[in-house]
Amino acid sequence: MTGYGRADTTKKGMTATVEVRGVNSRFLEVSARLPRTLSQRENDVKEIVRGYINRGKVYVQVSVVVETNGAVPVKINVSAAKAYHKLLEQLRKEVKLKEPVNLTHLLQFSEVLAPTDETGTSEKEWEVAEQAINKAMKEFNQMRQKEGKELAKDLKKRIEWIGGTIDKVEKLSKERIPEERKRLQQRVAELMDNKAVLDQNRLELEIALLSEKLDVTEECVRYRSHNKFFLEAMATEDAAGRKLNFLVQEMNREANTIGSKSGDATIAHLVVKLKEEIEKIREQLQNIE
Repeated sequence: MTGYGRADTTKKGMTATVEVRGVNSRFLEVSARLPRTLSQRENDVKEIVRGYINRGKVYVQVSVVVETNGAVPVKINVSAAKAYHKLLEQLRKEVKLKEPVNLTHLLQFSEVLAPTDETGTSEKEWEVAEQAINKAMKEFNQMRQKEGKELAKDLKKRIEWIGGTIDKVEKLSKERIPEERKRLQQRVAELMDNKAVLDQNRLELEIALLSEKLDVTEECVRYRSHNKFFLEAMATEDAAGRKLNFLVQEMNREANTIGSKSGDATIAHLVVKLKEEIEKIREQLQNIE
């Protein structure tokens, strides 16, 4: 299910801004874009997201602005600068370059300017960022819940339509059995010139077996059961996406069985519509946890 959340948190002279975007996916995939000082916190971000959702591709972007009040939050690493200068001078002589080593060359190396008290700063930044991430995830879920309510209305209508169609299929199937019995009797009578040879008991047995094959009552009963469990699963607070997917698979299985047992064109047409509706439900379920 798609969603978006954004939050800002300001604390201890730091402001963390977090944006969360999510799209549909069968599994949970979290991608985090963090500032360098929080690069080690990627797993922590993923754990926070897992606490809110179970499925979807989620993109989390975190930025932190620190108020320095004119102070520079970095210090010069003199030993690193000297070491790099010595290496660059050696390289310049080896390749016989005339250009001298200057400050611009040294500043290409990140170790030359090191953050002051990086551990303490990163801990404070994470404290602020963590609060912003939780706020953004709550907003993200609120948007998903609104979308989920509209989706639930649509699914309920489709399940109700399927239930009505199953009633029609069952009725048509029961009406067809006497017609098939009469048609079979007429065909056998036409084929048998000597009716005395006709085994009436055997004929009744074959007709009974044919009637059982044509009867789809059992499949219709199971279908209604799937519909009932589907609506019950939607009404629970728990994540029901996988359960709903399983029920849809069973619905499709019953529709295939009904189609194979019924030779009636009207029933076959209804089965096609059933399978079309099931496929629409399956697509919508990709949005549900």
